[in-house]
Amino acid sequence: MSTIKLEILGSGCKKCYQLEENARNAIASLGIAAEVIHITDMAEIAKRGILSTPALAINGKVVSKGKVLSPVEIKTLLQ
Repeated sequence: MSTIKLEILGSGCKKCYQLEENARNAIASLGIAAEVIHITDMAEIAKRGILSTPALAINGKVVSKGKVLSPVEIKTLLQ
């Protein structure tokens, strides 16, 4: 199985870092191989049509905008 790519999209605010931490917790608890990237470039975020941050993308597909998902919610998206 290939490595899953998770992208945290946001300005680098507290909520963005909380989402990143929750994503890492979800990955660890599932025991899967995943790469986590934090994108703070607002031009890149806007290019993807994201108006509300933080956002989460899995393998390039935006799955959440404007909220901090819990580790449990992220695990559900990854399974």
